[in-house]
Amino acid sequence: MRTLKLTFAYDGTNYHGFQRQTNAVTVQQIIEEKLAALCGEPVTVAGSGRTDTGVHAKGQVVSLVTNGTIPAGNLVRACAGVLPEDIVLWQAEEAQEGFHARYSACWKRYCYRVLPKPYNDPFLRNYTWQLRDQLDVAEMNAAAAMLVGTHDFSFFRSAGSVQSSPVKTIYKAEWQMLADGELLFTIEGNGFLYHMVRNIVWNLVEVGRGKKSVACLAAEFVKGERDFRMVPAPAQGLYLDYVGYAQHSASNAKKV
Repeated sequence: MRTLKLTFAYDGTNYHGFQRQTNAVTVQQIIEEKLAALCGEPVTVAGSGRTDTGVHAKGQVVSLVTNGTIPAGNLVRACAGVLPEDIVLWQAEEAQEGFHARYSACWKRYCYRVLPKPYNDPFLRNYTWQLRDQLDVAEMNAAAAMLVGTHDFSFFRSAGSVQSSPVKTIYKAEWQMLADGELLFTIEGNGFLYHMVRNIVWNLVEVGRGKKSVACLAAEFVKGERDFRMVPAPAQGLYLDYVGYAQHSASNAKKV
């Protein structure tokens, strides 16, 4: 038996998330069907994490154990011939026995794209959150800075999540303005709760709009409970960018 580590990029627009479902087409379903044909046996893959309907990935890692003999080096080319154009295998490696895409992961990086413009761009509607507001990036970065460190992130957790510890360590959280006026939010951490990144983005954008102060968000974050309905930022702006399997370079930084 061999263990393989495969890294995929995909456009999540046409899929009901990554994880297999009984009544909807998902990325995992497509990957398993195509790999089964290439490996000559039924295939079940484990993903590094779930992505919701409409969420994209540049570095979704999956692992599988197989008796298939196709060399890892040939899988990228073979998958290019059988996968749909919106799912791409760009790296295939042999992994040590026991490697698991989810449980072996040490940290992840998510990116979120916001496009503040006076009019919507129809070509980016599936890949950015388009806003007609002008945003104060300095205030958004001031609010993002308080997320770095080890905290209880219950405030940013959506209902319906699986039971897991709300205490996570965030290594990086910052906004960057790109040349075309797009805003890119990058967040790196050792774990994320259900809708955590999208809820963080929604709150930071509220700060950027001037609807919430940094001090107000800080107080809500510390309290850990909310008495209002939080609407996650739209799914199409979110990307699973990278999954790290070695300790993050900032993992030994002072915890807050």
